[in-house]
Amino acid sequence: MGRCVGVWILTITLCLTLTCCGGEGGSQAEQLALDIRGDYLAAAGCTAAMEVTADYGQRVYVYGIDLAWQREGESVLTLTAPEEVAGVTARLEAGSTALEYDGVRVETGALDDAGLSPVGAVPVLLDYVQSGYIASCGMEQETNREVLRVDCRDPEGQPGTGRECALWFDPDTHALLRGELSQDGYTVIRCVFSDFQLLPGGEA
Repeated sequence: MGRCVGVWILTITLCLTLTCCGGEGGSQAEQLALDIRGDYLAAAGCTAAMEVTADYGQRVYVYGIDLAWQREGESVLTLTAPEEVAGVTARLEAGSTALEYDGVRVETGALDDAGLSPVGAVPVLLDYVQSGYIASCGMEQETNREVLRVDCRDPEGQPGTGRECALWFDPDTHALLRGELSQDGYTVIRCVFSDFQLLPGGEA
């Protein structure tokens, strides 16, 4: 009975958070978005290398980060660049909104009124992947391949207002390729992922 209820809740979650997908191959993109969301909801965690660009308007910071995220327990983000902060780690406990740092604290200031930071953007992106309200999705041509783009925002909001999130996925492996967070139409965080691996339940 518990298993059936869990499957039913997962199905309802997927349906409620996907509103419309447009562009060429809209129905294909919609099904793909649902499949990818299901994979991430079922995953125990993920690992990846990232390049994070934080744009403060007059200041732009670029960081390298190794990510080891777990749905349950402690997630660890280790800075790999720039050299002066390489090795600094940020730890996030499941269910917590606070990041704890090992080593020198990286102070760059908040990117929006909610206190978004370059390192703190990672769990925000993953939250959008799993449960963000999907406003649109579609297949896009990028270099020599086609990728899935998913756009998320407040269901009551208008495009270009408040916080929005754009996500790009490999349609074959479902790996997260890129994520962008914008505030009032201006991109403040861009994360480019490489070596992205989902960890099936029980393997994180």
